[in-house]
Amino acid sequence: MKVLVPVDGSAHSLEALKVAVDFVKCKGAEVYVISVVPFIGGMEDHEISPKRRERTMESIENLANTAVKHALEVLDAQNVVPSGSRTVATSISVPDAIIDFAETEKIDLVIMGSRGLSTSSRFKLGSVASQVMKYSPCSVYLVKMPAERTS
Repeated sequence: MKVLVPVDGSAHSLEALKVAVDFVKCKGAEVYVISVVPFIGGMEDHEISPKRRERTMESIENLANTAVKHALEVLDAQNVVPSGSRTVATSISVPDAIIDFAETEKIDLVIMGSRGLSTSSRFKLGSVASQVMKYSPCSVYLVKMPAERTS
């Protein structure tokens, strides 16, 4: 079984990583970790200057690399060796990049947080999670924070 965990540095994605560790230990699953850098290059120059766009992209890429590095540290602390990890820069949407990775790598299960780093609390289910859940070629396990669970 191949398990994909998209991480963004949020508490939700780290909770998803903990669930993935359980799958690895109980089911002998292979785990893949990715972080997606969204494409912002299509913005017109009057919206954001090229220099500022470049700095923003570098900042976002650094955050993604840090999220992957931290996820690998969590896995290492649990004696779990990932089958693959990387930061994916994309010219498509974040959900599409996750779905494309799942298709390309023939992933059996995507385990992800129900919400990410977005500051919007308008929706209980994040837009990335809902899009992945809706269009994924495989099963998707959405993980909520323990405090969010209801009886």
